[in-house]
Amino acid sequence: MAPTAFATTDPLPEEPGPARYPRPSRLEAPLDPKAGEKAAEGAKRLGLHTIGDLLEHLPRDRRAARTLAELQPDEVATVVVEVRSITSRPVRRRGMKPLVEAVVADDTGRMKATFFNQPWLQNRYKPGTRLLLTGKYQGHRGFRVNEHAPTGEDVGAEEMATYPATDGLTSAQITTLVHEHYREAKRAPDPLPARLRVRERLPDRGGALIAAHLGDQEAGRKRLAFDELLLLQLALLRRRARRREGARADPLQPPGELTARWLKDSLPFAPTGDQRSAMAELDADMAEDRPMQRLLMGEVGSGKTVVALYAMLRAVESGGQAALMAPTETLAEQHFATLQDLMPGELVQAALLTGSTPGGRRTDILNKLGSGELKLLVGTHALIEDAVEFDRLAVAVVDEQHRFGVKQRRALDRKAPTGLSPHVLHMTATPIPRTLQLTNYGDLDVTVLRELPAGRRPITTYAAGTERERSRAYERIREELDAGRQAFVVCPLVEESEALQARAATAEYERLKGGELKDYRVVLLHGQMRPREKQEAMAAFAEGGADVLVATTVIEVGIDVPNATVMLVEDADRYGISQLHQLRGRIGRGKHESVCLLFGPKESRRLQALQQHHDGFRLAEIDLELRGEGEMIGVRQSGIQLYRFARLPEDAELLERARHHARAILDADPRLQQPEHVLLEDAIVRTYGADALEPIPA
Repeated sequence: MAPTAFATTDPLPEEPGPARYPRPSRLEAPLDPKAGEKAAEGAKRLGLHTIGDLLEHLPRDRRAARTLAELQPDEVATVVVEVRSITSRPVRRRGMKPLVEAVVADDTGRMKATFFNQPWLQNRYKPGTRLLLTGKYQGHRGFRVNEHAPTGEDVGAEEMATYPATDGLTSAQITTLVHEHYREAKRAPDPLPARLRVRERLPDRGGALIAAHLGDQEAGRKRLAFDELLLLQLALLRRRARRREGARADPLQPPGELTARWLKDSLPFAPTGDQRSAMAELDADMAEDRPMQRLLMGEVGSGKTVVALYAMLRAVESGGQAALMAPTETLAEQHFATLQDLMPGELVQAALLTGSTPGGRRTDILNKLGSGELKLLVGTHALIEDAVEFDRLAVAVVDEQHRFGVKQRRALDRKAPTGLSPHVLHMTATPIPRTLQLTNYGDLDVTVLRELPAGRRPITTYAAGTERERSRAYERIREELDAGRQAFVVCPLVEESEALQARAATAEYERLKGGELKDYRVVLLHGQMRPREKQEAMAAFAEGGADVLVATTVIEVGIDVPNATVMLVEDADRYGISQLHQLRGRIGRGKHESVCLLFGPKESRRLQALQQHHDGFRLAEIDLELRGEGEMIGVRQSGIQLYRFARLPEDAELLERARHHARAILDADPRLQQPEHVLLEDAIVRTYGADALEPIPA
């Protein structure tokens, strides 16, 4: 007998419960574009496998579009334009499809737009086609397109939603699909507890999805972005809590004679207030039986290596060992040289281990490391090879930790004694904006060094582009060299290829040696050189045996030559602001005033920012504003979409609120076991996996 409703003989409706009863299974139904195989393939390329995927594929807000006349170099923006002409050309780089280049225009001007890896667009976007483009304006190099969609000409079409589209599935087809399925959004479960939704005055999730397509797009997007950021913060905070619960470390003894003697007698300068505060934080962390997980970042020249060495010496005086792992041989060699300068050899025995370490030397290092005789080890990925065994690894320092994978960092953790983890200090030479701290490093404690050591000189920075300015730049370099000082020449970042960059550096080295700097001692340094050649070049420059070092960005961190007072950077607009700030931090380390000459378009906002600002944290914020989060951490080029709804730094205030609520929720219910948090737990698992511990893409 069929079930009936209360006090009646009528059967229950097919869908019992209130009209908006969540039924997620309806959202998981396969999406059928109903326009043939090509449309189905396009939907898959966009990740639109289900109705739920479709409803979370949001349109671009047309109201945010800018005119071409308003665009500033380095700006990420959306524009509405008309195609005037379009062509394609082959690319030399292996594996890349032909580039499509279009001349586009609006009522205020015209520019070149470049589409990557989409050769079919030449036939699709005929002259006269109106387009909505989102991408990066690169000044005289045109507009690098990240997203695009055709749009109509009449007023009604202008106000229609315009969706990111692809070959086979147009924005208009996606609009039709949304109108067909948008009612299913009412079936979406809402992960937010009702109390939190009321406090934040947020619509329910189903209503937000509908609004994002057919109503107040920005209000709908912000509700969805809040969910996304809250889940991320919950996952990061739970990952930190679980890691602390599940791992043990050897608590280190209070600071002893070794560090006291080093600070008083060996360190060539007195630590800054920020450095002493950082050391105190490390002492508190390492006194615990839970492994330290701390990120140390600071201004250029703020002395991060001093703090790192303090942590390593604390391990030694507690009877343990310490390791410093760097991502490249050049950086490892520079760190090792710096540690030797900061700490006399007789204080603690240290060694360098890389892939280029000779066999006999490697065997000796491994024997001493295993016996406990060798206390400090600096190296590259070579540190995590199976043959490397520590007697008692207590502290690990990971430099530029974002350049190591999760498995590599865990492999270093496993070098500690069985059942224990080392205390880990992560270092980065780039000041990180708070939005990136909370999203990419939200599971770490953070220490910031802002105070510069006494004696650091301000660096005057100029953007230059004309031939007359170039002539004057070389004249200024010669003036500094004639006064007994030294100079860096940094070669253009032609492409993201060390080999291509090395060729560019070699060509410039040969040109300068026979041209503007023919009367001076010029040496070359790039990452493709043999280890001995690199060491000889760095030693010659550091010891004053060379006047000019022509180099790639391998000098970005680690090199300390107080006599270097001038730097010339070619094609400076190809670098990010933070990287340029790191580069110029190689000068201004001595008693003389220094100058940095950036060759590139003067209208570039990043070059203008470097002329106006010297605070690395302020520059990092500007860099984030100009480039957007995806480009700063490399996901835009790799095709990974970091967020579906959130826009950083635009949503920075939303992120802070999400972080606040995530802390409050976990303080009250650490395992999300209360009934009102069940859907939150389910959403975290669906988004980040069953243990919610693996890091987000970076």
